[in-house]
Amino acid sequence: MKRWIFLAFLSLTAGCGVKEQESYLTPAKALQYFSKVEEACNRDNGRLWGKNLHGPIMYIDRGSRKITASNPDSEGLLREKDGIWTGSFPRELIISNDPILFGGTTYAMAPLPFEEDEYRIVNRSIHGLFHCFQQSIGFTSSGYNTPNMDEKNARLWLKLEWKALRKALLSEGSEQQLAIRDALVFKGSNHEQYQAYVADEIRFENYEGLAAFTYTLLSTPNKEENIRRLLEYLDRIYALPSYSRQYGAVTGALYANLLYQKGYDFRTIRSEDVDLAEEVRKIYNIQLPEVCRDVAGSIALNYEIEKIQEEEALREEEMMERIHRRISTFTEKPVVYIELQSPYFDFEDSDIHPMDTLGTLYSTLRVSDNWGKLVVESGGCLVSNNLRYLRITSKGFRADRNRYEGEGWQLILNTGWEILPWNENHIVRKQMP
Repeated sequence: MKRWIFLAFLSLTAGCGVKEQESYLTPAKALQYFSKVEEACNRDNGRLWGKNLHGPIMYIDRGSRKITASNPDSEGLLREKDGIWTGSFPRELIISNDPILFGGTTYAMAPLPFEEDEYRIVNRSIHGLFHCFQQSIGFTSSGYNTPNMDEKNARLWLKLEWKALRKALLSEGSEQQLAIRDALVFKGSNHEQYQAYVADEIRFENYEGLAAFTYTLLSTPNKEENIRRLLEYLDRIYALPSYSRQYGAVTGALYANLLYQKGYDFRTIRSEDVDLAEEVRKIYNIQLPEVCRDVAGSIALNYEIEKIQEEEALREEEMMERIHRRISTFTEKPVVYIELQSPYFDFEDSDIHPMDTLGTLYSTLRVSDNWGKLVVESGGCLVSNNLRYLRITSKGFRADRNRYEGEGWQLILNTGWEILPWNENHIVRKQMP
């Protein structure tokens, strides 16, 4: 799960000489998973999107960066072994669910979970395949930025919306109709308060939400199991301290599921700008008030608003404690400043911690940008709320040609970039002619 701004370029050269580590993904198990994914795609066989989603899949172990692929690449970079193709994923590339052009062949990239989990492995496979399908029809993401979803009021509206959507998925008839209306009122209230982010929210919910909806639908045997898995996903995201990088996938999936229940033709969606919530409003014939916030307050009483407020008060208290503990690392002590231009981020959901107006603290993070690649393995990295810059500690700073490192991080700069002293800190910038 992890994408809002895309890197426009990446060097696609294969690494070599990496010692293979022990992994639960033996060749026999890999073949089983490839088969299960193919079966799931063949059961649908294009009914949902007009095309069978199956294609080449590349599993990647995050620790060893070992590649296990279902198909050979066109340039012979991967080696055949026991019916699968293996190799090493280049260190300079980010591991994600995006399509990857490797050795002249486009693969669905699926990062392996740290522990074997059949459902998650199949889901990640279909997730990657769906993005490959989107790419094949010219349906790509222009990026999205939703830092507002870590603000207290936005989280309140979002939690209320989620509770109403949960009720809608578990009910029928007039009860479902009313729950959908309530969810749309809460969403409308959020949009009214944070109008500058509406377009980004729609794109996020569309692009990643349709992916989550599709892989959940194709990997579950019936409606009951499908809804159960969706709500499990919602519960996991609900408990996170930060929503800005995750909320869109589950929210979009919930609205897409409601569309599916009405027989919606998803083949008509060929743009990330299609507002799934608006499509739900139209297909269910929902009438909304002119100003949603005029009625949202009274409706909120039906969705445990007091409990939500207690949850958010506790989160705010924990955030202030975290800021108090960590603020000196990024505001008082020497740091390295890096301006973000066209970044691509790779992170785990549990590693994100909002720091109020300071930005978002990532415990671990991998970033690729025009300047190169940064890997933060410990100590944290502070990213500004507007995604314009990041900070890492200067403690232990060392340089070796284009490679730099400090306490818990390593940075490789591309040709034409440099790190220079700046007051007591360091700054990454493009070399002057």
